[in-house]
Amino acid sequence: MANMCSLASVRRVVVLALVGALTACASGSDALKPADLGANPALLGVRTAWTGKIAPVDFPLQAKVTGQTVALAGNDGAVLSLDARSGAVLWRTEVGGPIAAGVGSDGRFSAVVTRANELVVLEAGQVRWRAGLTAQVFTAPLVAGERVFVLAADRSVAAFDASSGRKLWQQQRPGEALVLRQAGVLTAVGNTLVAGLSGHLVGMNPVNGNTVWDATLAAPRGTNDIERLVDLVGGFSRNGNELCVRAFQSAVGCVDALRGSVIWKRVAAGAVGVHGDDAQVYGVESDSRVLAWQRANGQPVWTSDRLLYRKLSAPLVLGRSVVMGDATGLVHLLSRADGTPLTRLSTDGSAIEVTPVVAAGTLVVVTRNGGVYGFQPE
Repeated sequence: MANMCSLASVRRVVVLALVGALTACASGSDALKPADLGANPALLGVRTAWTGKIAPVDFPLQAKVTGQTVALAGNDGAVLSLDARSGAVLWRTEVGGPIAAGVGSDGRFSAVVTRANELVVLEAGQVRWRAGLTAQVFTAPLVAGERVFVLAADRSVAAFDASSGRKLWQQQRPGEALVLRQAGVLTAVGNTLVAGLSGHLVGMNPVNGNTVWDATLAAPRGTNDIERLVDLVGGFSRNGNELCVRAFQSAVGCVDALRGSVIWKRVAAGAVGVHGDDAQVYGVESDSRVLAWQRANGQPVWTSDRLLYRKLSAPLVLGRSVVMGDATGLVHLLSRADGTPLTRLSTDGSAIEVTPVVAAGTLVVVTRNGGVYGFQPE
């Protein structure tokens, strides 16, 4: 970890692995004891409906829900689509190398990026085309409007024709020396492509990549590269045209994605994305405190310290609960109303770093060891 902290002296684009690096630099090597959970309150009836297995996951996997299916990928280069109701594998394809980012999908095309910096697009579970990229990628490609969009670690955004693989455009933006080895923000709101570029949420014309608007959520601070690190992290909350996101260890804020205006932003020291409903936005701080803010103005609603130092995943809003996984493979469901524990679920004991998703009424959870779990209400 000492080598991680010394990266501040390196003056080039360097990928910074997350996993507590900045916390360790600041506080030394003493581990903080995870909060004692006590008895499971079991206030919600949830059962394990099915289980599956993929290769271990040590890249920033983003599980992609399309209708009743979930697209996943593992370290070994296998991309697969599951029926969320039963866990049945609908198709499985090897892309020929370890995966660095994925999965993006619109239901017809699916896309991943390999560690060899190759964009691979599949159709109906078969490889349709491949294209070499000039930089590393940690964010799942966005497949939308018959195009595939890629956000790279050099803060470039590129667009490809989904059918032919023809490169349509690429836009490059200057940035600070460090980037996170973590998924960033890449989505579409109406006819606007929205990308997280350093501490900015940027609206782009998907036809040519031209900037439509630029909203600043965080600015570099400090005197060295690590202190100046600014990135928007993957996992966002959308309500209509309003997009709420997190700037790494800096802020949480909401932006009007039509006008590009910042609605509100608030200081927050977290490293994973946010989720929300029409009334509140939920997030996890680096010490695993769980917070809720009013969606309209960012005012705090509640804070829960029941899961301190348990290294939580980004949250998912599901029914009357907020769902997160932890470093021991437990899945925690907290009340959206006040953060009190409702129940917890067990997996294979390995860390849950992939944000849980829901499809066809099934909560789908993926562990670092490649366990895939479908949970359904009883």
